[in-house]
Amino acid sequence: MRTAPPSPPGAKSGPRASRGSGPLPRGAPRVPGPREQRRVRRGAPNRRRFASQPPTPRRSDARNTSDRSGNRRVAEFCWNFSCGNLLMFLILREIFLRLPCPPWYPCCFALPVAWMAQPPPDPRFVLRGTSAAVHALRFSCGGEEPAVPVLFSGSENGFIHVWNLKTHRVDAALDGHGRKSVYWLETMDGKDRLLSQGRDQRICLWDLAEGRTSVTDSVFTENVGFCRSSLLKVAQGRWLMAMAAKALEEVQVLELPSKTSVCTLKPEMGAKLGMPMCLKLWQGSCGSQPLLLAGYEDGSVLLWNLSTGKVLSQLVCHQEPVMSLDFDSEKAKGISGSSEKVLSIWSLNEQQNLQVQKTHRLVNAGISDITIRPDKKILATAGWDHRIRIFGWKKLKPLAVLDYHTATVHSVSFSDHKSPSDRLLAAGAKDHRISIWSIYTQT
Repeated sequence: MRTAPPSPPGAKSGPRASRGSGPLPRGAPRVPGPREQRRVRRGAPNRRRFASQPPTPRRSDARNTSDRSGNRRVAEFCWNFSCGNLLMFLILREIFLRLPCPPWYPCCFALPVAWMAQPPPDPRFVLRGTSAAVHALRFSCGGEEPAVPVLFSGSENGFIHVWNLKTHRVDAALDGHGRKSVYWLETMDGKDRLLSQGRDQRICLWDLAEGRTSVTDSVFTENVGFCRSSLLKVAQGRWLMAMAAKALEEVQVLELPSKTSVCTLKPEMGAKLGMPMCLKLWQGSCGSQPLLLAGYEDGSVLLWNLSTGKVLSQLVCHQEPVMSLDFDSEKAKGISGSSEKVLSIWSLNEQQNLQVQKTHRLVNAGISDITIRPDKKILATAGWDHRIRIFGWKKLKPLAVLDYHTATVHSVSFSDHKSPSDRLLAAGAKDHRISIWSIYTQT
């Protein structure tokens, strides 16, 4: 047996000395050094282990193995589930294709379509050519010649255009306000007699019969505001006209065509109502006394008795000036709008007292005009946000938002067609355009 030679004197003894002391016999066990022994005690992997000793598995290796097996099971489950659903879909498809169509099958598709909100319509046509902002509109379609309906428009440049709704062109242009803005129009028994109010502090009476375009009479209002007047027919050939008077808080009522003063409505001392902003003459029934609703600068609406010249009721329904109002005498209910985001609906009880019924909040502030259709089914508002809003008059349900104009809408007006299918809505705006709409014409 071969043995290692003896170490020279002074040489180190131990495992380290055996490395360079010569080759060990074949098959002799190798003794690990101190560093390897420390690694084994710490649990670190020993790189110098013999091939016969398998490495100790790490905890992370076990975790990775379990995660891979779990992901494999999830993938198999998803694959089986999707294949099963696809197979079920194909089976049901074949079954329904072979069966006859049941009677309720079209309803499944018709109901969701009916529930979907219909988009607002486009204008039926648009009238251009005023060359200025449009502030007033008035239809005349229910006379003896329904085949030639007419629309009057008042512009900021002082012109009044007579539009033929068949040809969509101007039949005549009236100039009687000294190029001052025209902001109120009203007809008297057809399209042959027209009233117009302008910023020149005049109300003109036009004779348009047989092609004439002349001013036959006028009233000087001496009012510097922009309150629109109101006209009410009380008898055959007799009208009442309410207009803002010379004094800032007063309202004057005249009888036409004689132009005699009926009364002057003055608020009580210390009321501080401000200027009248909008007026509405109305009469409950034939033979009853005419009354006046007036909206003021402080946001209040007053009900005036023309016989006594006294206030019957006062209601503060807005925090800003009342810009426009309209009243339904059959339902004793009215609506008003202001420069704020609120529409106020109020009613008149048997004791002649005004009371707020409900309010509707708008998205954007500012109402220029409000009008109720003659059949009392819907109403329209002209907004500062360039939009026309349609509401149901019974519950004030929003029905449509007509978005066509690119500037403030100043005026809206419904036509007086006798046939419901011919009813139109006109809107005049600051963008020099008049849009004509045909909406909710069914009875």
